[in-house]
Amino acid sequence: MTWTFRDFASHCRQQVDTALDQRFPLGDDPTQLRAAMRYSLFNGGKRVRPILAYASALAINPHISLKQVDPIAAAVECLHAYSLVHDDLPAMDDDDLRRGKPTCHIAFNEATAILAGDGLQTLAFELLGSIEAPADIRIQLIQVLAKGSGVEGMVLGQAIDLAAVEQQLTLEQLETMHRYKTGALIRASVTMGALFAGANNTQLAALDQYASAIGLAFQVQDDILDVISDTQTLGKQQGADIARNKPTYVSLLGLDAARTKADDLYRQAQKALDGFGSSADPLRQLASYIVERTH
Repeated sequence: MTWTFRDFASHCRQQVDTALDQRFPLGDDPTQLRAAMRYSLFNGGKRVRPILAYASALAINPHISLKQVDPIAAAVECLHAYSLVHDDLPAMDDDDLRRGKPTCHIAFNEATAILAGDGLQTLAFELLGSIEAPADIRIQLIQVLAKGSGVEGMVLGQAIDLAAVEQQLTLEQLETMHRYKTGALIRASVTMGALFAGANNTQLAALDQYASAIGLAFQVQDDILDVISDTQTLGKQQGADIARNKPTYVSLLGLDAARTKADDLYRQAQKALDGFGSSADPLRQLASYIVERTH
């Protein structure tokens, strides 16, 4: 089946949303914990990481059923949702708005938000443990997600980010921070989809180069949008990074040079896919979406 990227992305979003809804229904929820978890999962996210998992699996095996990849896609979205809930907390970025809606700790309360994040994180690994695959593949998937989201990945990036407030960073230091904070989970999403579909080491290396480039491009574009967009379009407070005096690509490079940086990373991502055929077109199109998006 030939997809336009818009149709492919829409289908993937519906696919992962259905999987999440089926695997984590509201059920009996006297504490509002499950309600807070679902509130954070189903609040209009772009689903970039699940789309990457589906697309990388298709790049390796164009005949794979997307339904087979559902647990991976659902797991990376749970992990991402947890990171946003905790990132928005008063002790972290102290944000009141996420995707145009009150953040979890505003909609519920701070303690419930903390526990919702904890629950989403552990749910991610529960989903991976249930995937229909040989035990060695399940173990590899769990290891990839743990490394990409933990002290060698996203959590480390967040710690570096918090320590960088009011500090002057070099471009190299800023890139290091974002390769962990934003890029590590994006790389894990790509690797997990490809691993599940049977990728060899050469394919995994090429896809990791692709993911590394788009992971950084995603953050550069975020920094650009924080300057040029508005709160309604972004779904979060415009200019929040400037208000907190956080280092960004725009503050270090200027707006034009930041745009050039995003374009360079886009070209690196496309080049990394040179060894793949048309089955990798969704990955190519996703790279375009990342640097052209408006929110």
